[in-house]
Amino acid sequence: MKTRRLGKTGYAVSEIGLGCWQLGGDFGPVGEETANAILDAANAAGVTFWDTADVYGGGLSESRIGAHAKAEGVHVATKLGRGSGLFPDNYSKDGIRASLVGSAQRLGVQTLDLAQIHCVPTAVLRDGAIFRWMDELRDEGLVRHWGASVETIEEGLLCLEQPGCATLQIIFNLFRQDAATALLPKAAERDVGIIVRLPLASGLLSGKFDKTTRFDPSDHRNYNADGKAFSVGETFSGIPFERGVELAAELKGLAPEAMPMSQFALRWILDHPQVSTVIAGVSKPEQLADNVAATEQKSLFPALMGRLSEWYEKDVKPAIRGGV
Repeated sequence: MKTRRLGKTGYAVSEIGLGCWQLGGDFGPVGEETANAILDAANAAGVTFWDTADVYGGGLSESRIGAHAKAEGVHVATKLGRGSGLFPDNYSKDGIRASLVGSAQRLGVQTLDLAQIHCVPTAVLRDGAIFRWMDELRDEGLVRHWGASVETIEEGLLCLEQPGCATLQIIFNLFRQDAATALLPKAAERDVGIIVRLPLASGLLSGKFDKTTRFDPSDHRNYNADGKAFSVGETFSGIPFERGVELAAELKGLAPEAMPMSQFALRWILDHPQVSTVIAGVSKPEQLADNVAATEQKSLFPALMGRLSEWYEKDVKPAIRGGV
């Protein structure tokens, strides 16, 4: 597995990371045996960056990771701010500390490798107190580094103004390309590691769905397809499902011959050098091998990258809901 430097944390992390949202059951039920098999497969494949959050399954994702024997060199990042009675307007240093202590207990550690502010309201970021509290909690030794997971370019830019911000987690994929010019260069200037989530747009960019595809009632791709539970941008990157299926079909005609759609989508992200790691969630351990294989694919030709950018501006961007 190839590694990249995660910004000012200095951590060497695998280019392909493991998103652990699904281990909390938010993509449909995931049994203990399957969860353990996924984590075993990640260790075996050299996937050394695992991303979770306190709200994934009400702490279940963190607990499963904490109970699992992790390989040496694995860095676990968690998130805070959507649970523990904090969201949307009850943020305090004591509340954040309690949330982080709970995460550390579930993960079985004294100090968290990386804690990320988790998609808190833009007004909270503008206020700025939360950044000061994260600096202080880092200095107290509760976390080694802190970062932020954001919904929009505006929120990302607010976080990049903070010297203590070590990482920035963003939605970035072939269906959400704006960060390539609006955010990534500035992150590189500030030595802020970029963590990419939703690389396959909730599975749309795998090319395996059609308009008749249905999802489990407990899957956010069912209950949040129109943004009823949280930001619509977190599900299918904000694109209506049927339109997303059409756009994915168009992409099949642009992908290099013999390159699977999912690897094409991941290779496009990896061809942006400012990206440190891509957290791809899997529901089956065998899916990890397909994700990891993207790191061995050849970089896409500049002409194709340009064509994909033009296609995004013309055909994709008008369909995005929830802001970019």
